Amino acid sequence: MAESVRLVGTVSRGIRCPIIRQGDDLAAMVADSVLAAAESEGFSLRDRDVVALTESIVARAQGNYASVDAIAADVRAKLGGGTVGVMFPILSRNRFAICLKGIARGAEKIVLMLSYPSDEVGNHLITLDQLDEAGVNPYSDVLTLERYRELFGENVHEFTGVDYVQYYGDLIRAEGAEVEIVFANQPRAILQYADCILTCDIHTRARTKRILREAGAKVVCGLDDILTGSVDGSGYNERYGLLGSNKATEDSIKLFPRECKDLVLDIQSRILAATGKQVEVMVYGDGAFKDPQGKIWELADPVVSPAFTDGLIGTPNELKLKYLADNDFKDLSGDALKAAIAESIRHKDDNLVGNMASQGTTPRQLTDLIGSLCDLTSGSGDKGTPVVLVQGYFDNYTN
Repeated sequence: MAESVRLVGTVSRGIRCPIIRQGDDLAAMVADSVLAAAESEGFSLRDRDVVALTESIVARAQGNYASVDAIAADVRAKLGGGTVGVMFPILSRNRFAICLKGIARGAEKIVLMLSYPSDEVGNHLITLDQLDEAGVNPYSDVLTLERYRELFGENVHEFTGVDYVQYYGDLIRAEGAEVEIVFANQPRAILQYADCILTCDIHTRARTKRILREAGAKVVCGLDDILTGSVDGSGYNERYGLLGSNKATEDSIKLFPRECKDLVLDIQSRILAATGKQVEVMVYGDGAFKDPQGKIWELADPVVSPAFTDGLIGTPNELKLKYLADNDFKDLSGDALKAAIAESIRHKDDNLVGNMASQGTTPRQLTDLIGSLCDLTSGSGDKGTPVVLVQGYFDNYTN
């Protein structure tokens, strides 16, 4: 009888779950949903399968919500309640607008400094071609709102149809605060207008804070410094503050989950007890990938995965099959080629950094890669699959 060969590699499955509410036993619900899906669909769990759950249901089970008033109170306490420079926010109704509502409610005046031609995650106010035509240097030029309108007029977001400059200005005024809008990419430019600064960038925030402090800013906070503790019973996030938050209602946000390593370990142990299989478990938020049409880099969360089991630490250690076939074994074909490649994989080094046969493989964190796969699998709409089961991710050509 011919040897059995596995012909399927990585499989990603969205897993349906009940609607999660505050206080639910999330570990039990996730484990039970995965086990029920396996029974229903006729597949078996294996060692090193990955069970991933979206950060949204973790935060919901934790009840990690906060009101606009809580944001306002913390901003007022930490930035003084007068003129606040708010710089480098992303352009998002879901991610930032609700936070801006609270920030404006906690200040008398907002000086809003927008990066251009796009925000940090790739949402464009204007195109590079428009910059070229206007002769503007985004690295050095500071534009007032009047100059921006004179040069570029009104520009709406390609996907949302929103003029974010107008939208953010109106939102601030609706909260009773005065607003001045400028456009710049040099952090120090904000100090011409205010010395109490709230920097709203995500992945560059540490550098921005350092530059502002070295330049003499009186107070410097990031979004990760707001709601790091509870305000009048609100939710909070000790590590990330407002970063990773989403709009929940017109007057509240859902924060990024608080510490949840215990949760992933609990799910892992439940599945081990039920099946004898050692799966890996992670919590994921935004994936880390770029849309070539809208130019949006998806990652608006501070990290892809705020918690994961230890088996997901590290980066892939893979050989490039195309390289082996075209170089080391270019004179082989058929079964001989398959056998030679399989032998190379079985005896590959534990660390392939710098090895030509690994060039072109992706040197990213496993959690970033798997989290991106899970984000694409679960989507952000009405699929109803906030848990994803990834099987075969750690397989290779020899399995």
